[in-house]
Amino acid sequence: MSALEKYEQDDQFYEGGEALGGRMGFLDHLEELRRRLIISLAATFVGFCVSLFFSDRIFTFVMTPLREALPPGGHLIYTDGAEMFVASLQISFLAGLMIAAPALMLQAWMFIAPGLYVHEKRLAIPFVLSATLCFLGGAAFSHYVSFPAASRFFASFANGFVEFQPRVSSALSLYMRMMLACALAFQLPTLTMFLARMRIVTARWMLRHIKYAVLGVFIVAAIVTPDGSPVSQVTLALPMLGLYVLSIAIAWAFAPRRPAA
Repeated sequence: MSALEKYEQDDQFYEGGEALGGRMGFLDHLEELRRRLIISLAATFVGFCVSLFFSDRIFTFVMTPLREALPPGGHLIYTDGAEMFVASLQISFLAGLMIAAPALMLQAWMFIAPGLYVHEKRLAIPFVLSATLCFLGGAAFSHYVSFPAASRFFASFANGFVEFQPRVSSALSLYMRMMLACALAFQLPTLTMFLARMRIVTARWMLRHIKYAVLGVFIVAAIVTPDGSPVSQVTLALPMLGLYVLSIAIAWAFAPRRPAA
């Protein structure tokens, strides 16, 4: 019996026949959070161990956009003996996070599931699939669009007096922060689907407040963009606007339909 099925069996029924997840005290919530965190860390550690065997290939794949932005004969450098060792660990952790993404999204759902109605718990599979695909999609967008654009922007300042030779640690730190920012920003459709199903937001409300959404998107992009460059901010803000428009359609599609009179 899965944990989600156990939650459904433990539901308490109110008048009208609609069930609400079993009530939990504050300490119960803390215990449930601890359990989900332990499972999430274990899944990430397994992904980290698997990725560690391929850290050289993953590093080459990750740094390819930056290497292509360098002038002919240019290369990355490292000035500390342990820098490449730490970089291989960071790369393995990032890849392990991508591998463990479905398990992480499932644990996030299992943590909030006890407080949901039975009909809301049926969103488990759509939520986990959508959150995982959006997370990986944001990571892919960062690797193929945002990071190459930022790399070309920084490399464009090189001239006859200065040469662009980025350090491995700085480049990898920028890559990881941009990837995590994009992966989290791309969760907007999943969040909208969940909120629309719970009648917290509607497509009409989102459409009516689209001008505030545009302002908020650029503010969020300016805050979460790690390097602060306008190129990075624009490459993050534009897809977020597209995701907001997509979220309006999602809110309309997943809104509960009122039964006919």
